[in-house]
Amino acid sequence: MKELLEVIAKYLVDNPDSVSVQEIQKDDSTLLELKVSPADMGKVIGKQGRIARAIRTVVKASAIHDDKRVTVEIVQ
Repeated sequence: MKELLEVIAKYLVDNPDSVSVQEIQKDDSTLLELKVSPADMGKVIGKQGRIARAIRTVVKASAIHDDKRVTVEIVQ
């Protein structure tokens, strides 16, 4: 999941070197924190959060395929 999120984010932003994904294991789920540069934040979130919602949907669909629970957070 971490690699998938990283690849998607790198294609969306102008500065792909600033993209990082941190994987945090919780009780029965995984939290993925996506960090991008402040200038690229709008490109990752999109109008009214549409792109962020789409990213979360793709990652969750991939996680369901592997019988896992994943949450995606976009942080600065």
